[in-house]
Amino acid sequence: MSRDGSTLRIDTLPNGLRIATERMEGLASAALGVWIGVGGRHESVKETGVAHFLEHMAFKGTATRSALDIAVAIEDVGGYLNAYTSREATAYYARVLGEDVPLAMDLLADILTKPRFAAEDIELERGVILQEIGQALDTPDDIIFDWLQETAYPDQAFGRPILGETHHVKGIGEAELRGFVERCYAPERMVIAAAGDVDHDALVKQIEGLFGHLKRRDLAPAEPAKFIGGEKRFVKDLEQAHFTLALEAPGWNADDLYSGQVLSVLLGGGMSSRLFQEAREKRGLCYTIFAQASAHEDTGLMTIYAGTGAGEIKGLAELVADELHRAASETTEEETARARAQLKAGLLMGLESPFGRCERLARSLLIWDRVWPQEETVARIEAVDAAAARDAAARMAGSGKLALALYGPVATTPDPDALLARLAG
Repeated sequence: MSRDGSTLRIDTLPNGLRIATERMEGLASAALGVWIGVGGRHESVKETGVAHFLEHMAFKGTATRSALDIAVAIEDVGGYLNAYTSREATAYYARVLGEDVPLAMDLLADILTKPRFAAEDIELERGVILQEIGQALDTPDDIIFDWLQETAYPDQAFGRPILGETHHVKGIGEAELRGFVERCYAPERMVIAAAGDVDHDALVKQIEGLFGHLKRRDLAPAEPAKFIGGEKRFVKDLEQAHFTLALEAPGWNADDLYSGQVLSVLLGGGMSSRLFQEAREKRGLCYTIFAQASAHEDTGLMTIYAGTGAGEIKGLAELVADELHRAASETTEEETARARAQLKAGLLMGLESPFGRCERLARSLLIWDRVWPQEETVARIEAVDAAAARDAAARMAGSGKLALALYGPVATTPDPDALLARLAG
C-alpha cells in the first residue's frame, strides 16, 4: 500500500491484455476504461480520421444494445461514459459508483467487441464529424494547432489532423471502420485500468470472460516521426493575430524529458512565467500567451501560442524568440524551483481523482510497460535544476528548426529564418 492509502495491482491475460487497478480507500466511486495504444499516427493516408470516427461510433449501438440502451443503462445508475482520441492512443472510459463497476465494464466490452456500425449511424455521425471539422476551421485558436502540427511534421501520419479532413471523412465506411479495429485493436495493445472503489480480483475475472477470447495480432510499428518545421501563414482580416511556434522537445523516453517540461512551465506556464511577464505585463503585446510541452513516443513539441493585434505581431514574435534564446543562458534557480513546484503540484493534484489515477496507470503501461511510483516521478522533476533547464533551452533553440503557424492579420510576422537567427543570438 502506498503512503496515500491506495493499492496498485497489475495482471496480464494470456493474450497480452493488461489490467491495472488502484484501490483508493474512502471513495464510493470509481473510474475505469480501456486504453488502446493506437491513434491518428497509426492511420494510412486513406484512413485519416478513422480512429476519431470510431470514437464517435462507440455509443451508437452494438449487437446486443441500441444507442438508447447504452445511454439508459449508464444513466440509470448515475454514471457517465465517454471517449477520446489522440495521436497515439484511443480511450473509452466510465465513471460510476463502486457497486456499478461490473455494469460499466460490461458496457465498455460490448462497445469494443460487438460494435454494430449500422449504415444509417455511420452516415449520421459522418455529418456530425464534418460539422466538427467545420467548427474547428471557424475557430482560429483551435485549427491553428492542427496547422502547426502539420508544419512540424509534414507529409507524415504524425502531422495529419486527428479529426481527419473532409475528403477523407467522406470516404470512411463500415469496411474502413471494421478494418481498423481488426488490424489495430489488438489485446496486447490494450490496457484496462480502474481506480477508486474497485475490487481487482473480481474485475480481472470479469475481464477474462469479456476480453479473453481476443487474439494477438501483429501490428506494424507506427511511422517514425521526423520534425521538419517550416511555416504556414494564412493572412485574413480578423480582430486577432494568432501566433504559434513550435520547437522539437524531448519524447517520453528521453533522459531530459522533465527538463523540457520544467522549461515550458517557466517560459509560459503561468502568470509569473517569462513570456507572460515580458509580453503581457511589461509590454502589453497580447492578452493570451502560454507555452506547453507535449511528449510522444519518439518526439515531443514545445509549443508557444499568443493572440495579439496586427500592430503587435512582429514585436511579439521577436520577443518570443529572444526569450527562448535568453532561457539558454539566463535561467535562474529561483524560477526553475517555481516551475518545478508548479509541475509537481499539477501532477499530484491530478492524482486526487479516480480518473486521473486510472488514466495514469493506462498511459504509463502503454508508454513504458511499467507504472512509475509517484515518488520516482517527483524525484525526476525535483532533479531538474537551472543548468538542466538551460541545457534543454539550448538544445531546442539551437536545433536550427522551428515550425510556425499564423492566422489573421499576420503579414508582418518575421519568417522562420529571421526567428531562427534571433534564437541563435
